Amino acid sequence: MKHEQKPNAFTIPVRIYYEDTDAGGVVYYANYLKFFERCRTEWLREIGHQQADLLRDPGIAFVVRRVSVEYLKPARLDDQLVVGLEVERISRAQIFFRQHIRRADEANAGGWEELVSAAIHIVCVNSALMKATSIPTLLRSKLEALQ
Repeated sequence: MKHEQKPNAFTIPVRIYYEDTDAGGVVYYANYLKFFERCRTEWLREIGHQQADLLRDPGIAFVVRRVSVEYLKPARLDDQLVVGLEVERISRAQIFFRQHIRRADEANAGGWEELVSAAIHIVCVNSALMKATSIPTLLRSKLEALQ
C-alpha cells in the first residue's frame, strides 16, 4: 500500500501494542501525541538532523506550543497504522504541522481511513534559557526547500 507523498510530507509505520491500549482495548488518547512526536523526530532525522545533536550544538530544542486534535475513530491492539505529517508553514522560530494517523481501509482496497488528525505548532527554543530563538539558518533552509 503506497500513498503519494508530497515533498513537505513524511510518514512512519506504527504497530499498536498492548501497552498502547486502555481498559477498553483501544489506544489511549494521549498515546496518539507520542506517535505524532515520533513522526516529527524521525522526519527531522530523515532530513539530516538528530535532536541530541541539536541540543549539543547549537543548543536548541523544539517544543510543542499548541496542539489541536480530532479523534475520529479508535485504533485497536495489533493495528498497523501510518503516522504522517505535512509542514504547513515555517517562520523564523516556529513550524506549523498538520499530522494524521491512518489505517488501511479494508473496505476500500488501497485506501486509508483517517483515525486522528491534528494541528501542531512547535517553537525552536534555546535549550539553556527555554526562550524562543531562530531556527538555525542551515536547518531553516532545508525546511523551506520542502515547502
